[in-house]
Amino acid sequence: MRYSGFRVIKEALTGHRGWGPAWRDPEPKPSYDILIIGGGGHGLATAYYLASIYGRHRVAVLEKGWIGGGNVGRNTTIIRSNYLLDGNEPFYEFSLQLWEGLEQELNYNAMVSQRGILNLIHSDAQRDAFIRRGNAMRMHGADAELLSTAQIKARYPFLNTETARFPIKGGLAQHRGGTVRHDAVAWGYARAADQLGVDILQNCEVTGLVIENGTCTGVETTRGPIKAGKVGVCVAGSSSRVMAHAGMRLPIESHVLQAFVSEGLKPVLPGVVTFGAGHFYVSQSDKGGLVFGGDIDGYNSYAQRGNLPVVEDVCEGGMAIFPMLGRARLLRMWGGIMDMSMDGSPIIDRTPIDGLYFNGGWCYGGFKATPASGYAYAHLLATDAPHPTATAYRLDRFATGHMIDEKGMGNQPNLH
Repeated sequence: MRYSGFRVIKEALTGHRGWGPAWRDPEPKPSYDILIIGGGGHGLATAYYLASIYGRHRVAVLEKGWIGGGNVGRNTTIIRSNYLLDGNEPFYEFSLQLWEGLEQELNYNAMVSQRGILNLIHSDAQRDAFIRRGNAMRMHGADAELLSTAQIKARYPFLNTETARFPIKGGLAQHRGGTVRHDAVAWGYARAADQLGVDILQNCEVTGLVIENGTCTGVETTRGPIKAGKVGVCVAGSSSRVMAHAGMRLPIESHVLQAFVSEGLKPVLPGVVTFGAGHFYVSQSDKGGLVFGGDIDGYNSYAQRGNLPVVEDVCEGGMAIFPMLGRARLLRMWGGIMDMSMDGSPIIDRTPIDGLYFNGGWCYGGFKATPASGYAYAHLLATDAPHPTATAYRLDRFATGHMIDEKGMGNQPNLH
């Protein structure tokens, strides 16, 4: 069943009786070639690319809840590739390129909106750092433009550019950045993977990993045991808990990251804006709500809720550059569980246990990385070799000293 404008018109004229389920609800098979633990964006993207690029169709995705109920539906929807280091920039630029063709490839409206992202500059030292970042982006084929205060004021007249405690001295813009409808990404990948024969098993929580003679041969689940040739773990904030079944302790901590949305407003914010003197980022959804967030909560937690000190800190950052935000009512807030690595960069690698693979440690960058993460993880699972854009994301880099310290901070900025 393909979606199109003509199909929408036809269904509207016939009482919408022709729509079918977006994907099947199959029973688990006794065994698969590859099992993906985690039915979020990364897990579903991995399954899709395994089937579409590498011809692996005996694949199942195991999700303990429902598709779209985890972090993929609990974020601020921003996509970008404005990174600095060689280990990160090619990967995130590859991801942005995949975003640009995603809707046509999946035949699904993920509402990809390249409305642009602007990182504000508040000091001379920060300008120097952003010039360096912009040059690195251009060297890797990404777009970057340094904007003056006057240019920013023309596009964002409501920003406090003059009397603020941290005056706005310019900004680094990536015009190809923007936002995407978060849960639609999960639904689009799920539908496309299902059409290629992938089994999507919802309400199927993994309760154990079957390891025999140093090799992972399957999993124990709430829907019974399932054997597999390879097992790929891709569970974001639950990474440490799942990998503990294999006796592994990861260089990862789980923290809550809160997000907020205001009441619906008339169009006021044309792109994504980030505060350079604190941690605050904001965009406007297609429904009109201002979507914003900031720092993680400063304690380890698996709860999908946060605390009031972070709410206060985020609102202070917003008011510092965006005073009229104080007149908007907060509609709702939520929390996602972030798997924070020790250097702030992800891991896509084989583990010391044969047949067991790991994808995690995405920190703040998980949603924007969804297409490239799935592609690179599929490449690893299919070929046992890292994808060219993900060669630095090794599990042992903390032992060998090859960290990718993008911003000088990992899960606890005060320790770096």
